[in-house]
Amino acid sequence: MSAFLAKPKTDPRGGILVLHAWWGLNDFCKDFCIRLANEGYVVLASDLYDGAIAKTIPEAEKLRAKLKPEPTSKLILKSLKQLQTEANKKPIGMIGFSLGAYWGLWLVDEKPKTFAAAVSFYATRGMKCVKTSSAFLGHFAETDPYVSESGRKKMEKTLTAAGGNVSFYSYTNTHHWFFENDRPEFNAQAAELAWKRTTDFLKTNLAE
Repeated sequence: MSAFLAKPKTDPRGGILVLHAWWGLNDFCKDFCIRLANEGYVVLASDLYDGAIAKTIPEAEKLRAKLKPEPTSKLILKSLKQLQTEANKKPIGMIGFSLGAYWGLWLVDEKPKTFAAAVSFYATRGMKCVKTSSAFLGHFAETDPYVSESGRKKMEKTLTAAGGNVSFYSYTNTHHWFFENDRPEFNAQAAELAWKRTTDFLKTNLAE
């Protein structure tokens, strides 16, 4: 299985599954995993494209179009199993970016008792959560043609009704991919704030 694993120097405080945006498992995503490892987590980033990387939207659209639901879901479930082994019974979290967040939210829906924390960067999906043990953090752009306000509100309502502790944030003067420093949409101020909120959220919800 193609994946990127980052480990802390000390005993991990928890495990985090990272799912990349439609660009693939690129340097930004790997660096993000290393940053999380430096915060004390063992981090596994699954490679949904098996090594392929996109740099433009048309390239990303072609790669995304090749994803098939069944093999993709199986790959993500295998990634989760590997992460659980690496985490050695420590709490598990999920962080996804756009396409990856869409799949990550599916995984939390499938395994509602497995996750203690879930972070979505600029992504929503219809959730079937009846009851969940996960807390949820969402980072959303102020201007985003890929994410509707109604979809965001619907997901927030569903997750709250399922018992999740839900915190969603919208960032002023931002666009989709604002957190990714290799994209022209990158907003340093918003990214710094989103990082702080993410690490604070993980420290609270991945505590043993």
